[in-house]
Amino acid sequence: MKTQIIVLILLVSGFAMQAQTPLSLSNAITIALENNYDIQIVKENQRISEINNNWGTAGRYPYINLSAGDDNSVNLNELENFTSNRFSAGASLSWTLFDGYSVRINKQRFEELEQLSKQNTAIMVEGTIQSVILAYYNVLLQQEKLETFKEVMSLSEARFRQAEDRKEFGTFVTYDVLQAQNAYLSDRSGYLLQEVSYKNSLRDLTYLMAEKGEVSFELTESFEALPVDYTISDLKTQMFENNKGLQNQYVNQRLLENAVASAKSTFSPTIDFRGGLTGTSARTNFAEMGESWANSANFYGNFTLSYNLFSGGNRKRASQIAQIDEEIGLVEIDDMKHDLTNSLANLYEFYLVRKELLNVANENLEAAKLNMQLSREKFESGAINSFNYRDVQNIYLNAAQRELEAIYNFIDTHTSLLRMTGVIVQEFE
Repeated sequence: MKTQIIVLILLVSGFAMQAQTPLSLSNAITIALENNYDIQIVKENQRISEINNNWGTAGRYPYINLSAGDDNSVNLNELENFTSNRFSAGASLSWTLFDGYSVRINKQRFEELEQLSKQNTAIMVEGTIQSVILAYYNVLLQQEKLETFKEVMSLSEARFRQAEDRKEFGTFVTYDVLQAQNAYLSDRSGYLLQEVSYKNSLRDLTYLMAEKGEVSFELTESFEALPVDYTISDLKTQMFENNKGLQNQYVNQRLLENAVASAKSTFSPTIDFRGGLTGTSARTNFAEMGESWANSANFYGNFTLSYNLFSGGNRKRASQIAQIDEEIGLVEIDDMKHDLTNSLANLYEFYLVRKELLNVANENLEAAKLNMQLSREKFESGAINSFNYRDVQNIYLNAAQRELEAIYNFIDTHTSLLRMTGVIVQEFE
């Protein structure tokens, strides 16, 4: 019976392992970039801006209208009844030949809006990549924590079982067993809570990837930090060249310059052309005299030159406001550069500190692990009591948790540094 149960457990475990899908970090990013809901929305908005970026939308081309009509009437009178039919058709063309270069200005504005939309897409892509990276390594963090809790729980369980055995032989009393049991149950509670954290982190990752349904992934990356040596000057150069937020601000500034040109164009005259043709065919059918037809055609083409001499100073005020907005935009660019410089310096210092904290956490864990091994041997030999051994267990657990947190915090800071300098896409493309 026991053999059958063991075989069943192995079969179920083997099936569960086969059901897991291997997932590397690059694959997770690729899936997220294809399926993420926010990216789908921002890409559709980019398509709209691409469609609007057209010379027709800017007003370069004329408008052509076609018309056709059929009027019918019946006339009853004392002299002679008759019916009349009037058929008409026409075509008209309206075209603004000149409007202070507003067509060219509008086209430039649509090009900048399309570029702005592309930058927004790039910002969303960078944010998604950063979120996926942190979510991916958070899963690994919670998984490693779960293994640590499992390790400590196994030691506590072995200690509890050993206390029960020693009680049977009379070397331990009930107090010793209860103490070991409490320690084991406490570690088991921590393990169960950590298991929930691990499952939740995995759900967060699958949400970013827009994966629906219960999909089980096996993350293939190792949970480790790879420190890279940077210089603040190189990072600053990369940031000014590649930071998407700053590039967006440059596009907004060009839009403000475009608004100034548009306001100035209102001081120019406007030349319009209106042309077309109409044709009519009228039929009159008398009761006694019979029917008669009358045809006519009309062609026309007119030019109109208009110029607004005075509009209450509205055009002048609009031009002045546009120029002030342009000056404000320049100040905002300087402000953003200064803010980014300060933020980069702070983040770089944080990066260096967390790199050093990572080394400290590694050394601390090695010392705690060695202390754990020695204390276990001393506890089994009776050299230390259960209180001391439990303290050493807690020290090891805390050291292991701090080391894992140090790895994740370093990855977090490194990822933020890559995004601020605008190279996160190149790093994880």
